[in-house]
Amino acid sequence: MATIETLITFVIYLIFLMAVGIYFYKKTETAEDYVLGGRGMGSWVTALSAQASDMSGWLLMGLPGAVYMTGMSQTWTAIGLTLGTYLNWKILAPKLRVQTEETDSMTLPNFLSKKLGDDTGTIRIFSAIVILFFFTIYSSSGIVAAGKLFSSILEIDYKLAILIGVGTIVFYTFMGGYLACCWTDFFQGTLMFLAILIVPILAYFVGGGVENIQTISQSRNISLSLFHGSHIGILGIISALAWGLGYFGQPHILVRFMSVKNLYELKKARVIAMLWVIISLIGAVAIGITGIGLFTDVSKIGGDSEKIFIYMINMLFNPWVGGVMLAAILSAIMSTIDSQLLVSASTLSEDFYRYIKKDASEKEIMWTGRIGIILISVIATIIAMDTNSQILSMVSYAWGGFGGAFGPAILMTLYCEKLNWKSVFTGMLVGVLVIIFWKLSGLGNYLYEILPAFVLNGLTVYLSEKFVFGRVTLSQKICE
Repeated sequence: MATIETLITFVIYLIFLMAVGIYFYKKTETAEDYVLGGRGMGSWVTALSAQASDMSGWLLMGLPGAVYMTGMSQTWTAIGLTLGTYLNWKILAPKLRVQTEETDSMTLPNFLSKKLGDDTGTIRIFSAIVILFFFTIYSSSGIVAAGKLFSSILEIDYKLAILIGVGTIVFYTFMGGYLACCWTDFFQGTLMFLAILIVPILAYFVGGGVENIQTISQSRNISLSLFHGSHIGILGIISALAWGLGYFGQPHILVRFMSVKNLYELKKARVIAMLWVIISLIGAVAIGITGIGLFTDVSKIGGDSEKIFIYMINMLFNPWVGGVMLAAILSAIMSTIDSQLLVSASTLSEDFYRYIKKDASEKEIMWTGRIGIILISVIATIIAMDTNSQILSMVSYAWGGFGGAFGPAILMTLYCEKLNWKSVFTGMLVGVLVIIFWKLSGLGNYLYEILPAFVLNGLTVYLSEKFVFGRVTLSQKICE
């Protein structure tokens, strides 16, 4: 599958990303520059970087692969994500932007601690631990995607492919911090958008159109209906829609809201982001469906459904254009991993190191973050070395972990002024425990763990506040 043209395209793309990191290294002078880009990001960069870091390799590998294998029932997840994206930009983003600046907070753990008046540091430390744990898993999913991409295209060993991908991401994130992440994500989001539009349209005509897709789908027992399929039912639909709840607790997405220049730019960014998300999710589903017409069974794509987009590109395009299209998959992968590594590094520097050493200099904080990037990427890489790792399952667990742990806590903290920090901490603890128990017990096979974790987290905060800590009830605050 490897060609000299594809190799040249990839080398040029990787050099470009590293050049961006070097450029912004010179622009990063303070910890706020490194963590939030100085809170001066515009609407286009905010929108595309937020959504590119959101979707990851899941958009161009995980979701198309799931649709290719099981049919249109997987679209319910896309519907849930679309609804969650809109609500996240509409009801959470404006308040988070304003309140994080008012509290002079650069990370979510620091914001929760300051806003809730937790002088003990309990919430800050616990939140930091949760972020590091789930982001290590989440980053591993992206590294797995990078390994599959490079090993397929360049015909190299999976583990060597992982090291190439991780090395590039770590370099430009290490050097340029938040500004490098956002600007590379902007370019990557644009490239992803173009690829996700062009590939399914061309594949539709080459693959014989609707009739051929329907014929092959029937032979493979794949349903093209939203309401039929081997993985669908009431609980299946609820689980898929519940993915939207995860948005309220994703640190690598929420940090984009914190860094935008002002609320006017944020409003413009919301419109741009929604258009990008709707079209991109439709395109991802279309890739899976049109792929059915091109490849009659999974053996035609190396036995791995998550490689469907890679094989489609190699079939449809000449090596030069194909190299650019394949770079879009790399963009999806890198745009998420860099954000996750940066937030994890920020957590280490701001919520651990600065908390322990309160007189730390700006340079110390920045270099602590850079060292953190290397440490976390090493651990995530070790996890990703398992060749049997599945992108979708790893993303699902980490996404649910963040949504179940942080979603209710952030929403209630933003909208309820007098909450006791102990109520919120108790709710977060319950959310994490439910996520872990639900996954280990196998109940996640029937109902996505994010839903019970999110509900029980919020309910715990409400009951703790009303019957234990008793400062104010949630219903009173909402009415006010």
